Amino acid sequence: MRKTLDFYFDFGSPTAYLAHKRLGQLAALYPLDVTYKPMLLGGVFKATGNTSPVAIPAKGHYMMAHDLPRFAHRYGVELNPNPYFPINTLNLMRAAIAAQRLDCAQTFINAMYDAVWVQGKNMGDTEVVVAALTAHALDAQALLALSQDPEVKTELIANTEAAVARGIFGTPTFFMEDQMYFGQDRLDFVEEALRH
Repeated sequence: MRKTLDFYFDFGSPTAYLAHKRLGQLAALYPLDVTYKPMLLGGVFKATGNTSPVAIPAKGHYMMAHDLPRFAHRYGVELNPNPYFPINTLNLMRAAIAAQRLDCAQTFINAMYDAVWVQGKNMGDTEVVVAALTAHALDAQALLALSQDPEVKTELIANTEAAVARGIFGTPTFFMEDQMYFGQDRLDFVEEALRH
């Protein structure tokens, strides 16, 4: 029986990038449909009183220098530090909703995650974003124009508020069959549930 997993994400999180890559692998192995839920991580942090792990220098260094590279190696995926981190992802997350409306969400998500966490691009620069979208045969102008539509902006706010209402305090967070899982390092529990 197919299962559906809701994935609450923000492009600014390297752990959400790893989760994105690992979920693609799991979806190839199991009857799994992943529903991407764009949210604004900064808004979640503000609403819950949480903060980024990198706000603690020793923890941030450990994660970026040791922990995350270990998981990237385990998954067989590329992960590179982004020199522009932390990134203001507001416009990228609005554009993710625009991509859902234009039926190109998966290509868009792949393009943005690779640009941020493989190629180390400055995705706060609109020209860089346009180039990254164009390289993946996406209509950059249509996506960026729609991303500024008031309805799209409102949807991102609603997604973020809904995430907080579901008990989310960071990303990546997943829901499958009403069970919440937090952190890409907990995807083994998701895989365990998929086996049953």
